[in-house]
Amino acid sequence: MTAYMIVQMTISDPAQYRRYGEAVVPLIAKHGAKQIVRRGKVEVLEGRHDGSTMAIFEFPSVEAVHAFWNSSEYVPVKELRRGAAVLDIWAIDGT
Repeated sequence: MTAYMIVQMTISDPAQYRRYGEAVVPLIAKHGAKQIVRRGKVEVLEGRHDGSTMAIFEFPSVEAVHAFWNSSEYVPVKELRRGAAVLDIWAIDGT
């Protein structure tokens, strides 16, 4: 069952965050996912949005999201974004 990883980000160091992005996107793809939104502009139709940038990745399953998130390969990549951005990240089952 398809699942999505949604990332909301506030970037404070664009150059460092770019290095993170260059490393994480291929790793995500290795786990069977594809990026379907990259820094998408959010248009509020109702309610609120804090202005943070969004990215959405489509995975084959929630298990695949967890396999990526918990992989030993992601540990050093995750360190690349330390101090470069504040992220909120959600895994959503596509059912």
